[in-house]
Amino acid sequence: MSSDQMVAMAQGLQKVTTFGDDAIISMQSQLLTFTKIGGDVVPRATEAILDLATKMGGDLKGAAVQVGKALNDPITGISALSKVGVSFTEAQKDVIKSLVETGDVAGAQVMILQELQAEFGGSARAARDTFGGAVTALQNAF
Repeated sequence: MSSDQMVAMAQGLQKVTTFGDDAIISMQSQLLTFTKIGGDVVPRATEAILDLATKMGGDLKGAAVQVGKALNDPITGISALSKVGVSFTEAQKDVIKSLVETGDVAGAQVMILQELQAEFGGSARAARDTFGGAVTALQNAF
């Protein structure tokens, strides 16, 4: 993804979440330090990070590191996500391991993002519709 695309994504997400575009761009920069994450995965990973940070009450940087590690090295990364409350079944773990071993890291990344979506999906957008979210949105607008 180009930097213009990243900025446009951040500006769009600022309008529907409680996070400002500067915070989102900073988080995306952190995510991009993980070299095995392709540009096609970044939009879904960005939203997953926003959702995880919102639901778990954490910061974007910490969530970016957790998700980034999981996507960069899916086999060991899912263990780290499990420690913060993301649940993978044994079958999911086996499929992720098999995908990585056969060279389909992107397929393993998709499975991880699907589980994050199933558990936390929409949390960041839903938070915008709360009183606190509205206050934060107003603060981000100025």
